[in-house]
Amino acid sequence: MYPAHLAAAAGAPVPGPGFLSPTGVEIAFLLVGLGTLGAAVITVTTKQLVHAALWLVVALGGIAVEYLLLTAEFIAWVQVLIYLGSVVVLLLFGLMFTKAPIGRSPDADSGNRRVALGVAGTAGAALVWVVVDAFRTTWINLDGPAQGSTKVSGEILFQHWVLPFEALSVLLLAALIGAIVLSRRTTPAEDAADAADAAARAGGQEEQR
Repeated sequence: MYPAHLAAAAGAPVPGPGFLSPTGVEIAFLLVGLGTLGAAVITVTTKQLVHAALWLVVALGGIAVEYLLLTAEFIAWVQVLIYLGSVVVLLLFGLMFTKAPIGRSPDADSGNRRVALGVAGTAGAALVWVVVDAFRTTWINLDGPAQGSTKVSGEILFQHWVLPFEALSVLLLAALIGAIVLSRRTTPAEDAADAADAAARAGGQEEQR
């Protein structure tokens, strides 16, 4: 096959991009994607809640790297600031406030593994089909201008995706309220222990008097 510039000089049609000749960026994109998928699988299969939160950090960080490889720097930094800097921190605070066990949690597993696997597989297949069908003939010029700049992202977001954006803000607010509710919830044993501590403190103060 002739190089692209020789083919253009000879008047022959310039061959377009293909899957059989991947570039270094495309190979890096594939490798990072596989690592992100592995981190996501470990997140939902590990029985240690803290480890699940940390592997979630790896998965979300891998998605940010994917955005960088797609020349969407602004979206990548939004991914880091919002998801890694806010959502994961909120999740870790929720685990600490609810006194989640540090080690293995046998009760963290669910008996609906097959149903969950079926739903996840169906959702993943549908998402892959939608993306492939939408971008089947679309190629991103990684050497051109950034596709995820602030101007481009703002125009698309506030012209076509205003309602989903507002719904996402309500979802984050609901997650924050849920974390506060879980952090204030106590068991009967904890209530009894708090009452005993309060009674002991009151008795100690009376003796000092």
